[in-house]
Amino acid sequence: MAAEGKAIAKVNDLVIFVPYVVPGDVVDLQIKRKKHHYAEAVAVKFHEYSRERAVPFCQHYGVCGGCKWQVLPYSEQIKYKQKQVTDNLTRIGKIELPEISPILGSEKTQFYRNKLEYTFSNKRWLTEEEIKQNVVYEQMNAVGFHIPNAFDKVLAIEKCWLQDDISNRIRNTVRDYAYEHNYSFINLRTQEGMLRNMIIRTSTTGELMVILIAKIEEEVEELRLFKQLLQYVADTFPEITSLLYIINNKRNDTITDLDVYTFKGKDHIFEEMEGLRFKIGPKSFYQTNSEQAYNLYKIARNFAGLTGKELVYDLYTGTGTIANFVSKQARQVIGIEYVPEAIEDAKVNAEINGIKNTLFFAGDMKDMLTQDFINQYGRPDVIITDPPRAGMHQDVVDVILFAEPKRIVYVSCNPATQARDLQLLDVKYKVKAIQPVDMFPHTHHVENVVLLELRNED
Repeated sequence: MAAEGKAIAKVNDLVIFVPYVVPGDVVDLQIKRKKHHYAEAVAVKFHEYSRERAVPFCQHYGVCGGCKWQVLPYSEQIKYKQKQVTDNLTRIGKIELPEISPILGSEKTQFYRNKLEYTFSNKRWLTEEEIKQNVVYEQMNAVGFHIPNAFDKVLAIEKCWLQDDISNRIRNTVRDYAYEHNYSFINLRTQEGMLRNMIIRTSTTGELMVILIAKIEEEVEELRLFKQLLQYVADTFPEITSLLYIINNKRNDTITDLDVYTFKGKDHIFEEMEGLRFKIGPKSFYQTNSEQAYNLYKIARNFAGLTGKELVYDLYTGTGTIANFVSKQARQVIGIEYVPEAIEDAKVNAEINGIKNTLFFAGDMKDMLTQDFINQYGRPDVIITDPPRAGMHQDVVDVILFAEPKRIVYVSCNPATQARDLQLLDVKYKVKAIQPVDMFPHTHHVENVVLLELRNED
């Protein structure tokens, strides 16, 4: 298996990447794209199936574009994720490494997500099979997931295995009501139509948030119809604790700059971890696999080796989850994050939990984390960093090297960019421990936590 969840075939010296197959499958391939050193292909005929193969459990497998590794048994998935971490750190990092700990698999491999976003569209995607069989649907409106590389087409989802089944029931109920009462679904090219998106968030506390997003132009009549739908959802699902709606008349689906209205219940839900409560609003970021996030944060805290005397910097703090989580074991924690709304959430979460030793700052990391900032707020004993997929900016790495904390805990969702950053930090730091964590079963994505310690000068 290779990056992006594709398998590798070799013909003479040409490397070919193939999705939806596993090592050991014997197949006929059709080349779709050819470059100098590699090609991309699809399997058009299977002659023999690999012994290392699982039967996909989802009826939408291979079309929706998600969960590409359902054809691999879970034990094989985590084996390849472990290999991905090892290959990236050794080939890209090219630094001295300790033994990499065995990957921590996810206890739940189905229904493990706490958030899903569905899209409405008046252009239902028809599969190749449906086209061959001339299937004609009475209803071409669909709610489900975008088809990769076809922005205006949506695959009608009947059952998704990623989130608690309440998510499927709510989505299908909204769809059926909209069909029955002739609600218009958005045309993603012309931007005409009412129903746009639906976000469903669940939490381990049993709370449930549903956000319906619509385009409303004839304010009185369309809003009345939209609120009838909301009322129907509220009546049908009394377990919803937070029913919200957003009016989005823009030409894109982003909601960060839009007002959120509460139709029923509260405007937030709570997540809980070791007695700490984290408030999650409609725009809040929270790790989408709650149970495995707890394991990830425990590893990060363990690597930090806190005694209660340390000043900790938590870079890319998001809504302050890690900062608040480790605060009990630290003298003070300073969190820095680019998104101002996330920092407001972080402050609220500290207040809710009576945490008095955290400080949060909003701003671009490379502009905020400067030598002046460190001179003002103190030299950190420990830095915890959890950057986006692109890794850390060179300026951020330079300031970390200037700050010289005793320990750095680097949490990454992309071991390739993590390896590049570890090589930059190698001038002053030695990697002491590596722990991969699987947050997203049936995908090729893997998280990795690395502990670095300042080298002795002698």
